[in-house]
Amino acid sequence: MKHAHLGSLDVSRIGLGAMTMAGTYTTEGAVDDGESIRTIHRALDLGVTHIDTAEIYGPFHSEGVVGAAIRGRRDEVVVATKFGLVSHSGGGPGVTDSSAANIRAAVEGSLRRLGTDRIDLFYQHRVDRAVPIEETAGAVAELIAEGKVLHFGLSEASPETIRRAHAVQPVSALQTEYSLWTRDVEDEILPLLRELGIGLVPYSPLGHGLLTGQVRTVDDFADDDWRKTNPRFTGENFSRNLRIVDEVRAIGAESGATSAQTALAWLLTRGGDIAPIPGTRRVARVEENTAADLVELTADQIDRLDALEPAAGERHDEVNMASVDR
Repeated sequence: MKHAHLGSLDVSRIGLGAMTMAGTYTTEGAVDDGESIRTIHRALDLGVTHIDTAEIYGPFHSEGVVGAAIRGRRDEVVVATKFGLVSHSGGGPGVTDSSAANIRAAVEGSLRRLGTDRIDLFYQHRVDRAVPIEETAGAVAELIAEGKVLHFGLSEASPETIRRAHAVQPVSALQTEYSLWTRDVEDEILPLLRELGIGLVPYSPLGHGLLTGQVRTVDDFADDDWRKTNPRFTGENFSRNLRIVDEVRAIGAESGATSAQTALAWLLTRGGDIAPIPGTRRVARVEENTAADLVELTADQIDRLDALEPAAGERHDEVNMASVDR
């Protein structure tokens, strides 16, 4: 597995997102912690060194699974987790809180569930408009000085927020959505990250499953699958976005790659400071995704993928878009 750099942090250029290990996508079947642990072990065996989770996933369940899986293999893994969407002072899960006291409570809980003495990459999950980002960065800087956290990350942060945070505590990575159907980071955010020496960790690099080519109708989703209300999976938008998938599949067929591998391989051409984290809790899927490291796209194929029309529809519903710092 080739590697990428998130600031000074070295990671496999394909990581593993552990959100679904808490049951986020119900179409993957029932949550099975044993299978999730086997998936993480298989990823490590295949050269993945970057595992991404968060306290809100479950909540808390995903971190516990990751902790169980890396027991005895901790030094093989860059562990990333996130704070700020669970209030530990009584508000509970889903309440934004990046106060210094809440960050302190979050890190102690994450360390305990992960079974480790340090978190390699600690992200603010969403920007807290009630707390100046300088205070948040300062609180994380204290944890870094104590050795409980090694690197600071931001998720879904605007260029202004990134600059302000970085001035207090250097930011190693920004996590946001980036894929063949979500490319808005290329306009302003990616150039800024490269100016500041910050890496990019794309989440949902497979378009919430659509770019795998396995989804042809939302009727296949369970009633509680949140994608049924996602604008890109509804109405005419869904039909238009399937055309993107069809072109990805066609290009993959030329080189014997699956749609998922082709979409990931395209992301890997964007630079050595980009490390996507496709999420799954299935061994077969992690084997498919990590094999994208071996896919070599031709210049013509890259040009054709670059030229794909943008996805139709907002990437989140109104409630979730409101939490994105813009």
